[in-house]
Amino acid sequence: MLNFHDVSKNPPLLIRSHASYASPENVDDNSNIFIYKPNPIIQPTDSSTLGHWLQSCSNTDEVRKMHTLVLKIMRDPLVFVNNNLISVYVKFGDLVSARGVFDNMLERNVVSWTAMLNGYQRYGIHDKALSLYCEFVTSGFMGNPKTFVCMLNLCSKTFDYELGRQLHACIIKCQLCGLILNSAILHFYAQCGDLDGAFHVFDGMERWDVISWTTIITAYSQHRRGQDSFAMFSRMISDGLDPNEFTVSSLLNACGEEQELKFGRQLHGSIVKNSYDMDVYVGTSLVDMYAKCGEIVDSKTLFDGMKWKNAVTWTSIIAGYARNGQGEEAIRLFRLMGRLKVFANNLTMVSILRACGLLHALSLGKEVHAQIFKTFTPSNIFIGSALVWLYCKCGDYASASKVLQYLPDKDVVSWTAMISGCSLLGHEYEALEYLKEMLGDGVEPNPYTYSSALKACAKLENINQGRLIHSSINKSPDLSNVFVGSALVHMYSKCGYLSDAVQVFDSMPEKNLVSWKSMVIAYARNGLCDEALRLVYHMQAEGIEVDDFILSTVLSSCGDFEWDKYISSEHCLQS
Repeated sequence: MLNFHDVSKNPPLLIRSHASYASPENVDDNSNIFIYKPNPIIQPTDSSTLGHWLQSCSNTDEVRKMHTLVLKIMRDPLVFVNNNLISVYVKFGDLVSARGVFDNMLERNVVSWTAMLNGYQRYGIHDKALSLYCEFVTSGFMGNPKTFVCMLNLCSKTFDYELGRQLHACIIKCQLCGLILNSAILHFYAQCGDLDGAFHVFDGMERWDVISWTTIITAYSQHRRGQDSFAMFSRMISDGLDPNEFTVSSLLNACGEEQELKFGRQLHGSIVKNSYDMDVYVGTSLVDMYAKCGEIVDSKTLFDGMKWKNAVTWTSIIAGYARNGQGEEAIRLFRLMGRLKVFANNLTMVSILRACGLLHALSLGKEVHAQIFKTFTPSNIFIGSALVWLYCKCGDYASASKVLQYLPDKDVVSWTAMISGCSLLGHEYEALEYLKEMLGDGVEPNPYTYSSALKACAKLENINQGRLIHSSINKSPDLSNVFVGSALVHMYSKCGYLSDAVQVFDSMPEKNLVSWKSMVIAYARNGLCDEALRLVYHMQAEGIEVDDFILSTVLSSCGDFEWDKYISSEHCLQS
């Protein structure tokens, strides 16, 4: 069951209990709010009252007025008052004024440093945060739990794994603990991709709240370990805790990645039962889950029924149509999104480029590219990789090559898009050259890179390059990948090295239709009809459908074969 949390109202500027510092005319009876106007006779002099007043300010102008008052009342404000000044300036994003107060303090404590660190961390000024933290440590201060939470959040944002581990070691050494601190450590490991470290921290916690449970569930979901997410959710329910909207969103994401439509529908039922489907984030997660599970009609129905939609919601439905091969509808929704003045994000552009590629809509793709050039950063690695894929898909090798050339940082996705595109477009030699460049840049190929490069070797019948690639694969865990294995079988058989193809095929821990097909066709084209038919029998025994292409290839390659013997054997097999 999902719990709802009331949104807290902003506190009044000052409650009536402080009215003793004001003249009666300064109290608004209708709003029950005290609006400070300095009384020439009575002035607040204790730091506690000033701290309360500062925390009650509703904008930067009020803070500055209060700051002026503080300086009039106190020539050298106490540390407590200065800490409150830093805190409220940070609250409203005025980091320059906050740093001014900090630098002018005659005395600082750990709260002063933490307040300033939190400001830099909160607004993404990571270099200044790190510099200030180094100064903090060299000044001989020891952080409190809030300091460590602040710095761990910084490490989570910057993926600074080494610093985060050092902070964790310091926390252990200082014997600091607490639910919020432990959750920050857990979040750090999860964000940096160390799921084993995250689980170790989680398992060592004395107690868990919904935030810590959601953090570990989200970590597994984001790293495509959906089954682990589901297992942790079961433990959470057994522990007597209800999920919040973030827990549900992460679980729905896991359902989409794992194609767990049944569990996704059960979650949907619970969401509706608890009237939680009005939340834009949960609604967006539902749209995305149904689209990833191939239920695009249900996804669109939910999308149409949502009262509030944001850019992520639009991106989810556009990506869903593109992923399900319905490029026309994806493009229609993208244009509607523009007419409604909904600002597209990077993922929206990636999805629409995918739709253009599926439709081979080169002219529209170039229009989108021009829009990206005006509005976005064309050098964004995700957009750049999608552009390379689009141009390759549309047969425009020159444009794909140009986009790749101008990408400042190329990852495995962008390189693989180019290598795969070259192989498909008949530029096999260039595909292998790009593979050399990729390796020269120190980028590790993935199974799709290897598969595409091996296809190029097969077309060129370049056994030497194929063997070199096979040697590289032997040093990686990708050898057991079914796509890589199938590509190796195809490459060796195409180059006339049937024994090597058989050796690879027999060593594959997992086989799919492509790998079976590659081996059957290799036997048939080399005149080994007995072996080809034996594999066909094995395919049928494994429950794999023998398609028309396999049969026609075997028939055309084994024209003089004793088919009566085959038909009789097949009859015995079926019996």
